[in-house]
Amino acid sequence: MTTDADGTTGTATGRDVGAGAGARSSAGADTPARLFQLLSLLQTPREWPGAELSERLGVSRRTVRRDIDRLRDLGYPVRASQGAAGGYRLVAGKAMPPLVLDDEEAVAIAVGLRAGAGHAVEGVEEASVRALAKLEQVLPGRLRHRVSALQIATTPLTSGDGASIAPETLTVMASAAAGHERLRFAYRAGDGTESRRLTEPYRLVSTGRRWYLVAYDIDREDWRTFRVDRVSEPFATGARFVPRELPRGDAATFIRESMWRGGQRSYELDVTFAAPAAFVTARLPSALGPVQPVDEQSCRLRCESSDSVEWLAVRLAVLDCEFRVRGPQELVECVGEMGARLNRSVS
Repeated sequence: MTTDADGTTGTATGRDVGAGAGARSSAGADTPARLFQLLSLLQTPREWPGAELSERLGVSRRTVRRDIDRLRDLGYPVRASQGAAGGYRLVAGKAMPPLVLDDEEAVAIAVGLRAGAGHAVEGVEEASVRALAKLEQVLPGRLRHRVSALQIATTPLTSGDGASIAPETLTVMASAAAGHERLRFAYRAGDGTESRRLTEPYRLVSTGRRWYLVAYDIDREDWRTFRVDRVSEPFATGARFVPRELPRGDAATFIRESMWRGGQRSYELDVTFAAPAAFVTARLPSALGPVQPVDEQSCRLRCESSDSVEWLAVRLAVLDCEFRVRGPQELVECVGEMGARLNRSVS
């Protein structure tokens, strides 16, 4: 007789309680593929009841228990808790699980993801934050200490243009969104007003300069967007929720529309550069691309941006090449005023 993590008992030859005909018939399915699917579920930072894993995988609970044992034999530290609220959880072990990473590679990846996530660098999006959350969940203490020590001892010469964010804040949010777990945090609005929020996190979105959280606000009974650099003391409550349907499009579209409703204008940029397209592309934020070549020594940027004209003017000014702004008129005037101020400062 065996005992499941959630307290269900059964025999090696008997039918598991709650397992339907579909689950029994698929028990002999491709075991390696199923193990990868099980491992992927367990890498979400939450506890999985045996019944829920059985339903997700389409197999009996007895098969789930056997697959858990297989993962343990491979070195993955899966912990089981007993009782009605019990389940399985992947935890940090005494050594790295047998991934295709050695200690140095794991530390290097964690440091890189932490640095990029903290500064909202272009290209480091929600998937990278989820990867960081999974990696840090299973890092042994000795490696986690090395990651923290390296980050503390390293000062980057350059960083993203947005406010810095503690990587731990992003990983807590990403884990709560992935695990469908309610998230509580303190929030400071743009006018300085402070509040406590209880939310159902939906997605993290990076705009290149900043991170935003799209979430359903429980107390206000409506969807909200939160600038992550204004969030403090985030923690997952442990209360699960069924994800709601976002009212408009995907999370990125929701963020753009929220900015528009909040009075943040969108501009049609049109700028030409006296430099090759490859030169300009390497120095512009990817959110402003793509740059189209005009000839071998010039290129043109035409895109939409909701960034302030002041920020856009500064980004253009530090490209280290000649350029001409064709539009919008607000940016033309801003660049002209900035040039005049710079000329006066040296005259």
